[in-house]
Amino acid sequence: MNPLVYHFEAAHGLGKELLGGKGAGLSEMMHLGLPVPNGFIISTPACLDFLTHKTLPVQLWDEVLTHIGWLEQTSKKVFGGLQNPLLVSVRSGAKFSMPGMMDTLLNLGLNDQTTQALADETNNPRFAWDSYRRFIALYGDVVQGIPKHRFDHLMDRLKEERQASNDLDLNAFDLEQLTRRFKSLYLEQGDQFPEDPMVQLENAVRAVFASWNNRRAVTYRQLNSIPDNLGTAVTVQEMVFGNLGQTSGTGVGFTRDPNTGENKIFGEFLFQAQGEDVVAGIRTPEPLEALERRLPDVHSQLVETVRLLERHYQDMQDFEFTVEQGKLFLLQTRGAKRTSLAAAKVAIDLALEGLISRQQAIERFTPSMLEQVLHPRLISHHQATLLTKGLPASPGAVSGAVVFSSEAALEEAKYKKVLLVTTETSPEDIAGMNAAVGILTARGGMTSHAAVVARGMGKPAVVGAETMRVNPLEGWLQVGDTRVLAGEILTLDGASGQVFLGEVAVEASQASPELEQLLLWADAQRRLKIRANADTPKDATRARQFGAEGIGLCRTEHMFFGDQRLPWVRQMIMTQDIKKEQEALSHLLEMQRNDFQGIFLAMDDLPVTVRLLDPPLHEFLPVLETLAVEVALQQSKNEAPSQNQDVLARVRQLHETNPMMGLRGVRLLLTRPAILEMQVRAIAEAACDLQKKGKHPRPEIMIPLVGLTSELSQTRALIKKVLEQVFDEQKIELDIPIGTMIEIPRACLIADQLATQADFFSFGTNDLTQMTLGFSRDDAQGKFLSRYLEMGVLEDDPFATLDTAGVGQLVEQATQAGLKARADLKIGVCGEHGGDPASINYFHQLGLDYVSCSPFRIPIARLSAAHAALKK
Repeated sequence: MNPLVYHFEAAHGLGKELLGGKGAGLSEMMHLGLPVPNGFIISTPACLDFLTHKTLPVQLWDEVLTHIGWLEQTSKKVFGGLQNPLLVSVRSGAKFSMPGMMDTLLNLGLNDQTTQALADETNNPRFAWDSYRRFIALYGDVVQGIPKHRFDHLMDRLKEERQASNDLDLNAFDLEQLTRRFKSLYLEQGDQFPEDPMVQLENAVRAVFASWNNRRAVTYRQLNSIPDNLGTAVTVQEMVFGNLGQTSGTGVGFTRDPNTGENKIFGEFLFQAQGEDVVAGIRTPEPLEALERRLPDVHSQLVETVRLLERHYQDMQDFEFTVEQGKLFLLQTRGAKRTSLAAAKVAIDLALEGLISRQQAIERFTPSMLEQVLHPRLISHHQATLLTKGLPASPGAVSGAVVFSSEAALEEAKYKKVLLVTTETSPEDIAGMNAAVGILTARGGMTSHAAVVARGMGKPAVVGAETMRVNPLEGWLQVGDTRVLAGEILTLDGASGQVFLGEVAVEASQASPELEQLLLWADAQRRLKIRANADTPKDATRARQFGAEGIGLCRTEHMFFGDQRLPWVRQMIMTQDIKKEQEALSHLLEMQRNDFQGIFLAMDDLPVTVRLLDPPLHEFLPVLETLAVEVALQQSKNEAPSQNQDVLARVRQLHETNPMMGLRGVRLLLTRPAILEMQVRAIAEAACDLQKKGKHPRPEIMIPLVGLTSELSQTRALIKKVLEQVFDEQKIELDIPIGTMIEIPRACLIADQLATQADFFSFGTNDLTQMTLGFSRDDAQGKFLSRYLEMGVLEDDPFATLDTAGVGQLVEQATQAGLKARADLKIGVCGEHGGDPASINYFHQLGLDYVSCSPFRIPIARLSAAHAALKK
């Protein structure tokens, strides 16, 4: 039978899955010879067994008792002893970092007798009672389920009685009185506080195991795609005390700045405190420079130690440490949460420093991080009113309605963007923090819970805005004479720490040099080409700036909107007079030709796939219901017949019950060939004109909504005829490929036939998903799709991430059949899935040539394609 408990030295190399991240890190640090308090690890299989059977494994407690005895021998202390008592911490630690989501207990082993022994041993009664009151509050919260705020209320009341500004102003007698009040509160809940340290330990282990399934931990795993079947390990470790006098304290730090990635030690420290004080934001800590000023030798040792850790792990680390009477102890190390901007810089710098390869740098910077880098920022010339300023905990600028609780955030976020404003956040707020678009706290530092979690989520956050008072019960915050009520709008700037009244305009962020470098490295790794969906010269220019290698979808129907164009489009569609149709087409020809010239020029020497007209016609027509009401009102007033009546009759004639499957795409082009001729002529004439000017236009013509081989062959013949006419008129000839958009399931099934008539395929996965699943894109989201996702009927929104089991199989089948029929067939994707990382990985595996996405998603597509290529 495999053991369930391992002391730190024996655990070395057994891995995070067994030991949890915390335990593996402690074992590794001890192996490196770093100053780590001794202890042992209860492994994850014990947790999984407990969660299954609701009781501790039979063999577990014998092993725990053996290791407690071993820890007593190594520490020369006695667990529960009346002299030199051994106290321990009991901490959770899963394979993947889940900061603050599960439970921790400190100072375990204290009771009335051991507290007195600790006071005698250290000659410091204040320290002993401070440790005891902390333990009772933590134990009451974690094990007994007494809400933490009830203990906090007793502390606040005592501070008011003593006129103390913080807990450091309370003396030993005060803290002894507070401890008695804590024990009375505990008794009010129906039980005596347990005095037996072994009972305390067993209950603590049970509680930490059970915390794997508490609400905040489950929510965090859902948000971060962490499996539910891993369980947590438990580390039991000899206590070291940061609250033991003027030369003691506790701190949290990072080997590099987690906001910017700058290569300097970044962290915070509290003298006369224990670890939870820093991360909970109970007191605003000082920067690590305070430690350097007061204990320079300890600071130097800390810097040298954590630099060693970074070199050893080849990654930026965060670390927790305690200083006990001038002696340094490391309590944890793990890969650091960092902003996406910092992640890019750290990855680049580590590669340039030779610690990792360029490929590893790319793999460490994920597409989701890149999305966060592109957070908007406040426009530089805004004139907003500054309300307050705190610490810039997580970058990005955002506006939202103020809410004062996690519950309110969850409810209000269904209807609008909200900012979660609290005195400080706790792990219980994880769901509300996720629902909010930004986070603002009155207390806490750069390593507080709010700061760390917000950075991990990529949400703008400002913490430690100490001029702000928050009253969640009455629903207001106040700075000076200015009061802001729940529901009012504030704007956070997580890059500067500023908070403004009202909504402030934002602008797109600029890519950093590190990000540009990382994307260039990614380009060298990927095989998939990246094109853009762009319909205007402005969009085409922007797409090229983002790194597009062409346009994969130019939607010509998007060029027809606007006051100058829509009337001619309506005339073209609605008229039954050939002369009026030609009049409309001639105006549209000139407009289209100018549009195409601008787009081809912006994309000079890069391919531009122009999709011929493919709108449901109702998008260009007057609204039937509105028009009918207007005519009815005229008739009710006995007014003379108006032109509206004729328009209404024609709109009714053109009305379709299901316009998405009606007269559009290839059907419109074949039945109204004058529209096709106008568009093809505009494309060809624009390209010829640029060619004569020494430019290198590369248009491609795409026929939409094809489901029949005969549709494609006849439309292709019409296109070729117009091209030949233009080339003859212009005395120039260009190679303009003609392909089709694959967006109907039948097209996938006859792809081998279509390939004989097409120079390229482009999968329109939006419509292909819609028609394959039978889900209306317009209706599904509001009617049932979100509910399907909540219920687990669907794992992902199929319009955001490709349904590989269904739609993906059609894409794969069509790709294979098309290439078999025509080996030089170019194949791409131009639906929304072209910018989705998971879908891009699938398209890479299928061997497609390119994906096309909106201009702003091009950097994400570039990086995702590199990740796909680097996957083993």
